[in-house]
Order: sequence, then C-alpha cells, then structure tokens
Amino acid sequence: MKTLAIHGKQDIRWEDRQVPEPGPGQVRLRVAFVGICGSDLHYYFYGANGEYTIREPLTPGHELSATVDLDPSGRWAPGTPVTVHPARFGPDVAGLEAHPHLRPGGDYLGSAAADPHRQGGASEYLLVEHFMIRELPAGLPLERAALAEPLAVALHAVGIAGDIAAARVLVVGAGPIGLLVAAAAERAGAGAVGVSDVRAEPLDRARRLAAVEGYLVGRDTISDESFDVVFECSGVGAALTQAVRAVRRAGRIVQVGMLPDAEIGVNLARLLSKEITIRGAFRFADEIDEAVSMLASSDALDTVVSDVVPAVDAVRAFDLARDSSRSAKVLLSL
Repeated sequence: MKTLAIHGKQDIRWEDRQVPEPGPGQVRLRVAFVGICGSDLHYYFYGANGEYTIREPLTPGHELSATVDLDPSGRWAPGTPVTVHPARFGPDVAGLEAHPHLRPGGDYLGSAAADPHRQGGASEYLLVEHFMIRELPAGLPLERAALAEPLAVALHAVGIAGDIAAARVLVVGAGPIGLLVAAAAERAGAGAVGVSDVRAEPLDRARRLAAVEGYLVGRDTISDESFDVVFECSGVGAALTQAVRAVRRAGRIVQVGMLPDAEIGVNLARLLSKEITIRGAFRFADEIDEAVSMLASSDALDTVVSDVVPAVDAVRAFDLARDSSRSAKVLLSL
C-alpha cells in the first residue's frame, strides 16, 4: 500500500508499506479522504507542532472518512462507510469522568506527542480499534464526512461556552475551524454571529456558509464590549487581545485556536475590570456523533471543503492549505 510520511521539515514522502493485518478488536479501513489540519501543517512546515517534534517518520491525518475493508469480528461488512473518532483516551482519572479527552496517557491519530508516534490516516489502509468507528448514515457523502472531526471540535467549543441562545457571538479567525464554529453557533441559536479575519476571502466563505457579519481586520471596526461570547479561533496573541476588548462585561471567551508554546504578547488588562471568563477548548469528547448527524442533515457545510487533492500530490496540497486566501479545508484523496 501507499502512505504519506513526514520525515522532517518540508520533507513528506509517498512511500510503500505493507498492508497491515488487524489484530484483536481492530478493523482495517480503506481510507477515502483525509483533511489537512493546522497541526498537520505545523508538522510538515516546521517539523513540530508546539512542543511535539517529529522523531520518526510520521503519517499525518486525523480527519478522515473511509470504508471498512476487513473486520474479523463481522460487525461491519466490507464497504460500510465510516468516519473515525481519532482518540484513544488515557486511564480513568478522578475528577475527569466527564472529560475523557483531558486524561493523560492517551493518543491521537497523526500525532507526534506519543513515543513512538501515533500514525495517522493519510494512508491507503488504516487499522483502528472498534470503539473508534462511527458508521455513516445513508446518503452522507464520504467527502463531507471527512469534516466530522473538525466539526466535533467546533461543537465542543460551542458547548463549552454554555447557553448561547440569542447571544451576540464573535468568531475571530475564519479558517476551517472558525467557519465550523460559526455554523455550530448559528445552529445553537445565537442571535447574531460576527466573523473577523485579516483576509477578505475567508470572510466571503463565512458569508456563504452562514448568516454572519464579516469584519475585515484593519478596515472594519469592532466596537468594544459589543459581543456576549467570543470564540478565538486563530491562535494569535493579538486576536486574543481583540477578543478581550470585544466581549462585554461578564462575557465569555473560548480559546479554540492553538496558541504557540512560547511567551507571546497579549493584553489581558480588561480581563479583571470586566470579569471575563476565559475557557480553553481542547479537541472533544464524544461530539463526533452529533457532528455526523449534523453533516447528514444538510449539505450546507460542503462549502467548507474548498479543494480535493490526490495524496500523491501532497506538497501542493500542503502549500494550498497554508494559504487561507486560496483555500478553506483541503482534503487529500486516497
């Protein structure tokens, strides 16, 4: 079989590997599509994602759709369309019963956090455990189903914000996650949704996806204290400063974008006087089931997928995914 492997900074190869045989409790999938995520971009362009450095060839990809190729248990027939919950959670920890995704000791598809690395889905065939499989409803296209994982991230972030019915919501950053957060906020009953970005093209995509007000950074003014809830989805320090200014007194900020593992400049002075609540959002627990249902109920989210590129042309795909003026979610086709 063929698989993608990142060997280091800007060194990705289309390699031959043995087709893996499923062990007890495993299913072999024939992968169809894999989404390129921000962490994948960091692994490819920098050889690391935050504190996690590539120490051996890493197959990226945790956003995927596939069909069942071989299930020795007989639970799923060959050809069954599926997506995958990419996490294997760590052991139980007191106080984290409702937050299995926060328990230490787990791993995630396509991540260099573990040693050896947890290989990802950008491969023609992939082994996963039974509990990771999510069978797709009839009629849900495999291309759209590849959005299940990032949509679950967005739904988790919106859930962390609490009740946002009729709230004024701002999403900072109109990349793929920001787009999905905007859609999830609209679905949760937000009274108004604004989206800000430094580029016009992502804002145009946001307007096509949902009924949002677009704010182009450097041109449009976001008034102080004009939103009840702000989702920061860019991972940029200056954007978090903007979020603190834009949210009302006693408002809520959810930090969704991955901030760099470094000292960065952020002005949090108004955090105190406004008694703002800031919550981090990390991956998700079980929201992927809600994501699959949401994707099956409407084709509106198809607009998030801007490009589908053959995996053999991965260098072009990663270059495209890096440029938010040219792309939203880029999928690799296997």
